[in-house]
Amino acid sequence: MTLSVLFYDDDILTVAPVDLELNKAFTELQAKDIDIQQKVKLADIRIEQLNRTKKHAHLTDTEIMTLVDETNMYEGVGRMFILQSKEVIHHQLLEKQKIAEEKIKELEQKKSYLERSVKEAEDNIREMLMARRAQ
Repeated sequence: MTLSVLFYDDDILTVAPVDLELNKAFTELQAKDIDIQQKVKLADIRIEQLNRTKKHAHLTDTEIMTLVDETNMYEGVGRMFILQSKEVIHHQLLEKQKIAEEKIKELEQKKSYLERSVKEAEDNIREMLMARRAQ
């Protein structure tokens, strides 16, 4: 279905056809783009948090490794502390770094997928425009 829109161009009234299907596609693309931008921002924020967590664990581990091997340490668990050996704390910090790195990779993949999906939607609309112009 095609509608016509009236507008003035150099004091001349012009009638331009507006394709409802194309208009709907543009509206959907705009909504999708806004949604994806928000998701990408959230992913970036989460990646920053994970990088800080990873760096904190690395720095803590570096400091702990300078201590004598027989040193016992307290690990904070909620509102209490548990006495742990240096080795246990070291392994926990390494695991924390590993988990943060894996989550960062997942988020990066998710971001690239989202960006690709927006690009594909834009390309589809371009193809639709080209097909309309060819008619």
